[in-house]
Amino acid sequence: MKTRKPTLEKISPEFGSSIFVRRHENYAFQGEIKPFWHFHPEIELIYVNKGKGKRHIGNHLSYFSNSQLLLIGPNLPHNGFTDRLTINGSQTLVQFKPDFLGESFINIPEMESINNLFERSKMGIVFGVKTKKKLGHKIENLTGKNGFKKILELLEILHILAKAKDYTILNADGFAFEAEPQDSAKVDIIFKHVSQNYREHISLDEIADKVSMTVPAFCRYFKKVTGKTFTKFVNEYRVVHATKLLSESQLSITDVSFECGFNNFSHFNKVFKEFTEKSASKYRSELRQIIQ
Repeated sequence: MKTRKPTLEKISPEFGSSIFVRRHENYAFQGEIKPFWHFHPEIELIYVNKGKGKRHIGNHLSYFSNSQLLLIGPNLPHNGFTDRLTINGSQTLVQFKPDFLGESFINIPEMESINNLFERSKMGIVFGVKTKKKLGHKIENLTGKNGFKKILELLEILHILAKAKDYTILNADGFAFEAEPQDSAKVDIIFKHVSQNYREHISLDEIADKVSMTVPAFCRYFKKVTGKTFTKFVNEYRVVHATKLLSESQLSITDVSFECGFNNFSHFNKVFKEFTEKSASKYRSELRQIIQ
C-alpha cells in the first residue's frame, strides 16, 4: 500500500480576510478535498453534515456516521475526513490562526475560555449531539458572511464551543508539532524521509545527515520541536500506518507488522499496545464491529 507523504499545508484565506471558510457539497468530487496526512499552524473547525467517514487525527483512528463536529489545534497531523468510505453529505471547513484577532486581543480576560478551548484543541476535540445541533447551521452560514460579520459569527461559535460540556478529547497522548516557520522545511524533510523509509531501519546518523546536523544536535532539535524522541516518533508513525492496514486491508496481523517496518512480531505487539492500549487483534475486531 502506498503511503501518502505527510506535509505542511499552506492555507491562504481570501484577500482581506483572516479566516478561510469553504463548504463542500456532496463528496462525489473528492479531488477538492485533501485526503492526505498533513498539518498546519492554523486551527481547523470541521462540520460534516449527514456524512460518513473516518477520523485520523494524530494517533487516533475511528469511524463516524451521520455527522460530526471537530476542532483540530495547530500543527496536529491529520488526514482529510473523506475517503472511499464516505457517502454523500456536506462538509464545512473553517481555518484560522490562533491569534487571528491579534496577540493583545486574544489575551484579554474575556477571551480566557476561548484560549482554554484552543489549548484543548491541540489534542483534537469531537463535540456531541447537543453542540452539533446548536452550531451546525451557524458554521454552514459562515460561507455567506463577509468581513466584520464573519469575525463576530466565528467568535460566537467559539464562545459556545468553549462553554460546551459534551466533548471528547481524541488524541490525549498523541503529538502536535510546535513548529516555527523556519522549522517547516526541516520537519518536511524528516517527515518525507520517514514516510518513504519507515519499512526499513532508520538510523540517527542517516536522518541527522538529511537535515545537515550532528546526531546530538538533531536529537535535541527533534525533542524540542515534537516533544519526543525520534525513535518514538518513528514507532508512532509505524503504528498509525498499522491501524490503517488493519482497517483497510485483509493482510494478516503478522504481515501488517512486517509491512510497517517491525522485524519482530512480539516487538510490534508491545509497541502497538503501548500506543493504542489494546492488542492489534482486539483493535481490528473492535473496528470491524464499528463498521458493521
